[in-house]
Amino acid sequence: MVSPLPGRRSTLKTISRLRLPTTTIELAISDILKKRSLYCTESDVKVVRFYETGAASVLKLEEIESQKPGSGEVSLRVHSLGLNRAEVLFRQGLYLEKPVLPARIGYEASGTVEGVGEGVTGLSPGDYVSTIPAFSQSKYGVYGEQAVVPARFVSTMPGSLPPNEAASVWMQYLTAYGALIDIGCLSKDQHVVITAASSSVGYAAIQIARDAGAISIATTRSGAKKDRLLEAGADHVIVTDSENLIARVKDITGGKGAEIVFDAIAGPIIDELAKAAAFEGKIFVYGALSLERSPFPLRTALSKGISISGYTMFQITKDEERLARGKKYVLDRLESGAFKPVVDRVFPLDRIVDAHEYMESNQQCGKIVVSCN
Repeated sequence: MVSPLPGRRSTLKTISRLRLPTTTIELAISDILKKRSLYCTESDVKVVRFYETGAASVLKLEEIESQKPGSGEVSLRVHSLGLNRAEVLFRQGLYLEKPVLPARIGYEASGTVEGVGEGVTGLSPGDYVSTIPAFSQSKYGVYGEQAVVPARFVSTMPGSLPPNEAASVWMQYLTAYGALIDIGCLSKDQHVVITAASSSVGYAAIQIARDAGAISIATTRSGAKKDRLLEAGADHVIVTDSENLIARVKDITGGKGAEIVFDAIAGPIIDELAKAAAFEGKIFVYGALSLERSPFPLRTALSKGISISGYTMFQITKDEERLARGKKYVLDRLESGAFKPVVDRVFPLDRIVDAHEYMESNQQCGKIVVSCN
């Protein structure tokens, strides 16, 4: 086995600390770089990895050799990262996918294609793209200056969309699209309750409801977020810490209840949401922010014919035809201006720990972005 050689930056830092004659240093550098050229031809890149699950502090920014794409893959020079709650759960060891340590992390990135692997068509070096979050984070995590990802989960993006917004598209819009449009068939004048509406997925759901001509009822625990949700296009906002959810929904809907409920919380609130739903209403549970047990409201479900479904975006991304329809739906509306990603705050890459801690504080309204420039 050949021992890994140090990166260029670390090599120069190490040698500079030694008090050696200039000629000796030059010869040493030349010899090391010749040996390195046997193994790689690219420069070092910074990426984020973690070696144990836990708090945000487990995330480490490290230098590794630049990677080349394999068959069916593309390499990207990353511009921006869009953060998601899924990555916090992944870092904690609580996500659907368990990390294989040491693990890469991250689902969403915008950037420029650097290289394409064997068998890749439709993408070329220089293309402006973003990633669709439907791959293993352990293997393909995008946090860093460079990412290598499966080509089928890379989409070209409109040049008019800034990098921070391009990194804030697919998780939120495809998640909301799948439940509300692909499965739920949300239509004009229907009511949709959107819980945890200040999240990026919540903002996307508000925009999708408006585009469909439906009436959005956003919920939040924080009264401080009410005005921002109304500014984002929500037709109604319920502050659940101070208002009765069931009574307010009944009042807004004229006593009928909401035809669709799009829920990121689960836990005990499921019972309230079932009571707030319309006859034969549909409840899509796509998250479990409460981390408490979610008792099934059997009596309410039986009396009203309600359906309560677990849902993830992967139901869309695993089916090529459904994914293609979803991509077209989102891209058409991005280009027309009907959809616009809302960026809450931008952090530099070397503050990735702070970015994760900010997400866990639940202060954000919209997407948290990390710039890799």
